[in-house]
Amino acid sequence: MDRIKTLQAFQEAQQYIPGGVNSPVRALKAVGETPLFIEKAQGVTLTDIDGNQFTDFCLSWGVFLLGHSHPQVNAAVHQSIENGTSYGIPTLLETDLAKRVTKAFPSISKVRFVNSGTEAVMSAIRLARGYTQRDIIVKFDGCYHGHADHLLVSAGSAVANITNASSAGVPKGFTQYTVSLPYNDKEAVRTYFQQHGSEVAAVILEPVACNMGVVLPEEGFLSFLREITIQYEVLLIFDEVITGLRLSLGGAQSLFNVTPDLTTIGKIVGGGFPAAAFGGKAEIMDMLAPNGPVYQAGTLSGNPVAMTAGIETLKILSSEGFYDRLTAKSEHFFHELERIVKGKDVQLNHIGSMFTLFFNKEKVTDFEQAKASNSALFGAYFRSMLSKHIYISPSPFEGNFISEAHSEETLNRTLAAISDSLRLL
Repeated sequence: MDRIKTLQAFQEAQQYIPGGVNSPVRALKAVGETPLFIEKAQGVTLTDIDGNQFTDFCLSWGVFLLGHSHPQVNAAVHQSIENGTSYGIPTLLETDLAKRVTKAFPSISKVRFVNSGTEAVMSAIRLARGYTQRDIIVKFDGCYHGHADHLLVSAGSAVANITNASSAGVPKGFTQYTVSLPYNDKEAVRTYFQQHGSEVAAVILEPVACNMGVVLPEEGFLSFLREITIQYEVLLIFDEVITGLRLSLGGAQSLFNVTPDLTTIGKIVGGGFPAAAFGGKAEIMDMLAPNGPVYQAGTLSGNPVAMTAGIETLKILSSEGFYDRLTAKSEHFFHELERIVKGKDVQLNHIGSMFTLFFNKEKVTDFEQAKASNSALFGAYFRSMLSKHIYISPSPFEGNFISEAHSEETLNRTLAAISDSLRLL
């Protein structure tokens, strides 16, 4: 595979950008590779600056449920750009997308749009503290909620490779009110609440963990969290930045029938543009300025181009049978993948259209088990798949994603590549 231009581009990028990338995992250090420099993407195909093409299972970390450059979304966006790209003034587009989001998520009566998942979570937590007049936030080991200072505690995603409990540059005082407990551990939660429940403002988690790899909640775990937070008058926040609109139109909460007080949404809601949202009960959301005392703002929040892309995306996702077709396609792929990994020290975790292969002898149900997986073998697996022109998420602590645009032929070719890569390993 010719990557001469890519190597030159990476060398130049490092002269002007720290590490040559604008988000650490893109450096591919964890998998011993040189970053890809992409020139264009269409459907499920990435084309790099050397002309190499790769089948994409990362999909900009789950964003492109419809595949890259969907024609309906693109056409609407091109028209929106003609009308101007930013006003800093309200538009009808914001209300349109807000109505679609509140219809999709029964737990959300009102929603506010922001520009990133980090911003959505940061704002939701400030709102929870303002509403409850309490300080402590309970999160779970391996759940990544963005790079806000107070949340970089036992976080997943690329942070899992940092040996400190938190990032350098974060004063201890910033995390003193953040408590991280083991994911899927009811007893740890119960014990902590018996001692400190009256001081907790909110419990936040990914209802399906996606940033230690895909790790499902054990039966009853989410409903238990709902019950104990109600008992102690604590807000329950579901971080559905990845799972929202991907697992179902109403996210993981609809799939598991558990209703949080606040929800953060990202990735898909902007249809490929920088956008995210947080929302919940009206009485909580109305604590936000200008109605209430909790401040949050952003010049690009509700950007008309991003709102347009989000509206067109939700139109398609709301069409009859969309998720049934995607789930059926994904389940067939997973059934065949289970057959391939059977008898090997490889665990397949999957739900909906998301999956992770863990190089582990044991089933992975929490962060400690995820970290015990063989990262060197994963790196070799990533490089083998890349050599076969298949791009998977470049970290053992991330999920992979299937889109509407993945054809049966593409998925079968991918299964053959996985089988061959595992055989070689």
